[in-house]
Amino acid sequence: MLVIVGLAPGAARECGERIRAAASRAGLRLPGLRITVNLAPADLPKSGAAFDLPIVAAILAAAGEVPGDALDGLAALGELGLDGGIRSVRGVLPVALCCAADPQVATLIVPGVNLTEAAMATGLDVRGATSLAEFVGYLRGGRSLPVCRPRGARTPRPQDSDLRDVNGQGVAKRVLEIAAAGGHHLLFIGEPGCGKTMLARRLPGLLPPLGAAEAIEASTVHSVAGLLDPGEGLLTRRPFRAPHHTATAAGLVGGGMPLRPGEASLAHHGVLFLDELGEFRSGVLETLRQPLESGEVRLVRAAGAVRLPARFQLVAAMNGCPCGYVTAGDERCVCDDWLIRRYLSRVSGPLLDRIDLTLEMSSTAWSARIDPGAEPSPVVARRVAAARRFASQRGQTVPNAALDLPALRRHGRPDDDAGKLLSRASRRAGLSTRGSHRVLRVARTIADLAAAEEIRAEHVAEALGYRRRVGTRAVSTATAKDRSSRAKARRL
Repeated sequence: MLVIVGLAPGAARECGERIRAAASRAGLRLPGLRITVNLAPADLPKSGAAFDLPIVAAILAAAGEVPGDALDGLAALGELGLDGGIRSVRGVLPVALCCAADPQVATLIVPGVNLTEAAMATGLDVRGATSLAEFVGYLRGGRSLPVCRPRGARTPRPQDSDLRDVNGQGVAKRVLEIAAAGGHHLLFIGEPGCGKTMLARRLPGLLPPLGAAEAIEASTVHSVAGLLDPGEGLLTRRPFRAPHHTATAAGLVGGGMPLRPGEASLAHHGVLFLDELGEFRSGVLETLRQPLESGEVRLVRAAGAVRLPARFQLVAAMNGCPCGYVTAGDERCVCDDWLIRRYLSRVSGPLLDRIDLTLEMSSTAWSARIDPGAEPSPVVARRVAAARRFASQRGQTVPNAALDLPALRRHGRPDDDAGKLLSRASRRAGLSTRGSHRVLRVARTIADLAAAEEIRAEHVAEALGYRRRVGTRAVSTATAKDRSSRAKARRL
């Protein structure tokens, strides 16, 4: 009889049957006595089947099937199958990183399919086992397990989409370039089919590749969520997550039982794209306030608390009204003024205040030919990379959008004319202190794209042009339409 104690619900408590079946297939005999396994600390909830391999190792050592000293400095994780195989588990990469930082752990045994992922933890002897028989043979000293050396940096696969695919929209492409160069949050507003989604999906092709530390952090989140391809190792592309507008708060920022990362954390060091922003539930959108400001999600539940990384770049797209055509400026829109205002109010002011760039787009004439003057993504990506190198030469280690106040005062100081312009515009437009700081960060990015040491008035003026209230043109168009309709009704 096998008893598991120490808050081990679900799959962890069912490991007894898996262990007995796997041991029988491997030709091992387990003691017929009552076996008690204590998963310490007892007040910490455990979940998953990754405890199968260390539990069976401890039982075999206690029964004398394997030498007890073979477990010295050894860590193992993996799920046992009824056929005696060792199946993959989630979260191998963070476990390997923790073991590499623990001086008491010298060797880590993982499922064979997770070997490439675990090998990214340097300074640790990582080996992979595909069956319980292989694992026991290794512990007895008569069998060797395969090892995997960490792979060097691999060339990311080319992007499937190119910025040249978007006809026209020169201003929107300029805004997209600024967002990529500085890591700024971006919101596109416009009628259906004007290119909002196409532009947003081409942003990852403009961003620089993941650095070594960024790749490890992003891959760790995907490993915990079970989304990391075991045979590929670390991520090579920046994550691009596009949840549906019916997503829940737990799906967007994380939650559940046990606590799992949401889309915001899965987009860490990448892009979180929210299409049809006005269709998301308001309560769900409000959960993004904290991660947009701090770059992390703090989940506090009765079962425990956890902090998840969530430094993503938000790109959102929405229509200006329920029917979508108020920004077109023609008679296709059938929405009243109050209906447009109610639709736009679904995105709250505090959330909009955290978005650096807002652009209202219009449709362009369709053309079957690609504009010969349109720049492809690699050309724009080189300018983005040059702007980021220009910023790093003055000692910056983060994009302009992530500059804290001391760093912003040091690297984002405007000249006299630019400072006066920003001060006047802040008073007239009623910008909050946060909004003024975000305008300054965008101006710093525009200056970096121009390779300018100082922030000048033209940089601030352009940044202010992208800092406008959502739907101002939509509301003014609808108001004019309502006035015209009321005047026509009076004449009749």
